[in-house]
Amino acid sequence: MADGPPPPAYRIEDLAHLSGATVRTIRAYQDRGLLPRPERRGRANLYSDAHLVRLRQIADLLDRGYTLASIKELLEAWDAGRGLGGVLGLVAEVDGPWTDEEAVRISRAELDRRFGGSPDDAAVAEAVELGVLEPVLDDEDTFVVPSPQELAVAVELHAAGVPLSAISAHLRELRGQVEHIAARFLEFTTEHVFARYLDGTHRPTDAEAAEAASLVRRLRPLAQHTVDAELARAMRTLAVRHLRQQLGTPEAPDLRNRTRTVLVPEGTMRAVESLVGHQQAATFVTLAAEREVRARTLDRLASNHSSSVDLDETP
Repeated sequence: MADGPPPPAYRIEDLAHLSGATVRTIRAYQDRGLLPRPERRGRANLYSDAHLVRLRQIADLLDRGYTLASIKELLEAWDAGRGLGGVLGLVAEVDGPWTDEEAVRISRAELDRRFGGSPDDAAVAEAVELGVLEPVLDDEDTFVVPSPQELAVAVELHAAGVPLSAISAHLRELRGQVEHIAARFLEFTTEHVFARYLDGTHRPTDAEAAEAASLVRRLRPLAQHTVDAELARAMRTLAVRHLRQQLGTPEAPDLRNRTRTVLVPEGTMRAVESLVGHQQAATFVTLAAEREVRARTLDRLASNHSSSVDLDETP
């Protein structure tokens, strides 16, 4: 029985044309381990339909929002002979967006207008470095804004008089602290929830991956809700304390230590001042009054005790 026709073989230029990827991208995928190496025939490197299928898989996953690192994990699972259903679901939950915000585009002119109308190339460059703005490759005058809320906060702070450099520095500091909180939450949930799926002894089955994805979906809002509640509590406590400090008011009212204005004869105050000095006069009068109160209280207690003893000794 005659063999069928040999499988098609493609040079890298042909593979690029059929897949829609560039030659440079194909080689980059090979270097990252996403694409198998071609077969060497003589002096030529030849690719097969398997390479074409793999490139189309990668393109599809990129369109769905996966990162190249996540795609590599998925393809390794595929190559290991397991289905991708459960793993895809788990990675989709973890690697997908963790916010309901939708990215928007903004022109450089609109960006300048929102921040007072004066172009600031250094501030824009720093915003790009921080990921607050993302350049559009085919349009140098347009940016993608991944988080419109974050940009709106920066606009309000700048309008209130905060310099852009201070806003960027604050964001860097805040980001580090928030990443620490996120890391702690992940450690906590991994230890108490996901340890049975991520014990390191085996890859999760499709059923386990699907169950883990469901847990991620349920637990995902908890981190934000917890941080929102604790931030609100801390802001309320610290803001009130800070305001009292700025206004010079007591930390908390103490009814026992309320003060009253008392008129003291001028001659008496002069005598006190000559005795202890002007700065200590008020303190001296206060302590003297308190000592007199304590003395009279002791006298009253002693008098009551004596009266009680006399009554007990009456025949």
